[in-house]
Amino acid sequence: MNDASLLLLMRLASPSLPVGGFSYSEGIESAVESGRVGNEAQVLVWLRDQLHLGLARSDLPVVMRALAAWRAGDREGVATLNAWFATTRETCEMRQQTEQMARSLAQWLRNRSELEPRLAVLDSMAATATWPVAFALAAALTDAEPAAAALAFAAGWAENLVQAAMKSVPLGQLAGQRILDALALDIPAAVEAAGNVAIDDMQAFMPMLAILSAQHETQYSRLFRS
Repeated sequence: MNDASLLLLMRLASPSLPVGGFSYSEGIESAVESGRVGNEAQVLVWLRDQLHLGLARSDLPVVMRALAAWRAGDREGVATLNAWFATTRETCEMRQQTEQMARSLAQWLRNRSELEPRLAVLDSMAATATWPVAFALAAALTDAEPAAAALAFAAGWAENLVQAAMKSVPLGQLAGQRILDALALDIPAAVEAAGNVAIDDMQAFMPMLAILSAQHETQYSRLFRS
């Protein structure tokens, strides 16, 4: 990968990317409230499970396939992946999160004139654009291979959720860094698994996460939007 592509991919993985990822806990806050997660070890188990059972079977395969579809000009393929991902969001807040982050990324990308035709495709899809599909479009600006794009996606996810755990458990910064170190060893295997998932085997089945997300929607006191 050339230096410019690497730098752009690093920006896409950064928590400072203006898409609002820092405002979501993706179930961690509900897990803390219910007593399921309360220390560093439990946060790591929680995030590892979400990585391997969730991202590796849904988000990451969508990123990798959508990146290839964007580059091939396969509008139907992009739309199919987007519709699948949207319908697998099991709660209102999950759906709102993926749509809001996609909208924010699209707005950031509008500064790039070379993307205008593909942004029009994103805007015209029957289902509202979702985060992995929009991320794949941004990654299409680089010469990154699909696996590298998926690594960046997972790294950004890990950074945001560790920050959420630090605020909601709460944990100290050193604990957060230890969790990120451990996840860095897990993410490559999750990406490799995602690259080997057949399209008919993709799934987003995490019932306890869906239950906690639904409970979070009416949680009395909360820091995060999901």
